[in-house]
Amino acid sequence: MDFINILQQIEKVDPEVYDKLDTRRDVMKRFTNISGKIALAAIPLALGSMFNKAYATTSSAADVYATLNFALTLEYLEAEFYTKGVAAPNLIPAAETTAFNTIKGHEVAHVEFLKSALMGAGATPVAKPTFDFTAGGVFADVFTNYDTFLALSQAFEDTGVRAYKGQAGVLLKQGAVLTAALGIHAVEARHAAHVRMVRSKRLNNDALKPWITQNTSFIGVAAANAVYAGENNGTQANVNIATTAKISSDAATEAFDEPLTRPEVEAIAKLFIKA
Repeated sequence: MDFINILQQIEKVDPEVYDKLDTRRDVMKRFTNISGKIALAAIPLALGSMFNKAYATTSSAADVYATLNFALTLEYLEAEFYTKGVAAPNLIPAAETTAFNTIKGHEVAHVEFLKSALMGAGATPVAKPTFDFTAGGVFADVFTNYDTFLALSQAFEDTGVRAYKGQAGVLLKQGAVLTAALGIHAVEARHAAHVRMVRSKRLNNDALKPWITQNTSFIGVAAANAVYAGENNGTQANVNIATTAKISSDAATEAFDEPLTRPEVEAIAKLFIKA
């Protein structure tokens, strides 16, 4: 296949193609290096990467604002959940009070950041919904039973991690906003790991690890299943992880976390939002 001819044909339609890629000289030099360093079969992938740089679209301002407001709704939920939890009498054992107060502080900070980011961009932050943390009675004792509180905390944190990952593409060209969102994503992951370790000790169950294995939740409530749907995926970018890394199927699913789409997360969140 004559890739130089392909570029020449594209140039006839889009004379600025080389400016979008870098410069004509750089593009030709890059193809020379590619042909000398990698197999011919891999050249189409390299070509696709170059064209993605030239023609990839960026998200509209409306998409970015919608994503930030989507994240804000989740942070409202978590901030209020932990605020109510640490205020509930005799709910959280003394040994964990500091940790959950810290988590509450993080979630409140996330809310304030997202509100400020939206207002700074001239957008309107979504109003905080009215929440029902019992999910219509499914978690009726959430603020009187520590184990129920922990189970719901785990579900919220694991959802948050997957939700931020699922929206990263929308913020791909957003620089500082993407960096901040990834910073929140990492903190949510640390929250999830802590809560899962606390639950593992209380349940005396070593199978409940700081990371997710397959699509198991150890919550035992059907309403939580959607949080872990798809986490049993063992193939990444068409690579079978267990076969390639010579590890178990469990370990392969633990090594990667799966994103959740906005509709999937919204369906989970709606269980706790009053109509």
